[in-house]
Amino acid sequence: MFGDLLHWTIQWAQSPYGAAALFVVAFAESSFFPIPPDILLISLGILSPPLALLYATICTVGSVLGGMFGYLIGLKGGKPILERLIARDKIVAVHNYFDRYNVWAVGIAGFTPIPYKVFTIAAGAFYINFRLFVLASCLGRGGRFFLVGGLILAFGPEIQYLLTRYLGWASILFVALLVGGFLVLRKLPTPWKPSPEPVQTQETP
Repeated sequence: MFGDLLHWTIQWAQSPYGAAALFVVAFAESSFFPIPPDILLISLGILSPPLALLYATICTVGSVLGGMFGYLIGLKGGKPILERLIARDKIVAVHNYFDRYNVWAVGIAGFTPIPYKVFTIAAGAFYINFRLFVLASCLGRGGRFFLVGGLILAFGPEIQYLLTRYLGWASILFVALLVGGFLVLRKLPTPWKPSPEPVQTQETP
């Protein structure tokens, strides 16, 4: 079934409704659809490299709106819906991600191959701040899709093999370096500042 869905998704790149299909797939993938929109984004971008950034925009908007829908699902259905989607130990793992990274766990999931839909629903179930959730989604999803669109625009069809094979690993490495940089900054000692000189007051005779 997964193979059929993958083939069905790629076929939309050959139709005049490819851009609309990209929006729908990006929206649906953020809450329930199993095929990542990158597949269709890459296919459309390879066919029309000058439109790659436009497709990245469509993909980002659809994905963020779909993430907001996933948030609503989690907000209304809560943990029972999560328990239907993933095992209980995975729910604990997602909760630990939110404890460690707060809302930015959504941004990390949006940028990497970590299932974004699980984090959008969990964000609603765990009552994560909605505005920060939308901001993190825009940064994570936008960063991922515009990276793909920018590479296609810069290198054209030659980049297809690298994107389909190594994008996931590259995004994980990027986030690992980003998080590691923040951790290093937190461990750095506070710069020493000299204490202010005491004010000398003249004694009255």
